[in-house]
Amino acid sequence: MVMDLLDGRVARLMKATSQFGVEFDSLADVVSFCVAPAFLVYSFALSALERPAWFAAFLFVICGALRLARFNVHTGTVDRRYFVGLSTPAAAGVVASAVILLQGVPASRALLVSIALGTYVVALLMVSTFRYWSFKELDFARRRPVQTLLVVVLGVMIVATNYELCLFLIFVGYALSGPVRRVIVGRAPAAVPAEQTAREHP
Repeated sequence: MVMDLLDGRVARLMKATSQFGVEFDSLADVVSFCVAPAFLVYSFALSALERPAWFAAFLFVICGALRLARFNVHTGTVDRRYFVGLSTPAAAGVVASAVILLQGVPASRALLVSIALGTYVVALLMVSTFRYWSFKELDFARRRPVQTLLVVVLGVMIVATNYELCLFLIFVGYALSGPVRRVIVGRAPAAVPAEQTAREHP
């Protein structure tokens, strides 16, 4: 996830961006954030269940690939402040953090079924129309570098005290933020052209 955040910025700093890089980045994301988490949750829980549960891993990969394809198509035509659908890194974070949290817990059938259902929900959230905050408009590090550093250090310390639970709560909380925002704000408006967004939010 850290490298996924950095690769685009490094490419822009080196002035090495291209359409090939955009497409290749999505292919890499399919492997890192779709195929790998699907294998992880399959080997951890779904392999012990029947075929309907196995299909959850397959659906996770398909929905992740569709989410990335939609992201590429809509790049430059939607409000940069939001993602449409749960991002694949966040979905992979939900799966990975759940596995980390549940390691060593007795694998009852109820728990395995819950993991399968959760995988279905996360997969469908990726292809949903819920809007998720992208954090791309935040500029705290430049405006308030000292306060930003303190917040980051405090956040790392909190996560380090119980990283299994904290990571799970962070990723699940973000995954739920889209549906919660829809309930609070109402139905998301239609896509806004990038030019209009730039005029409204310079």
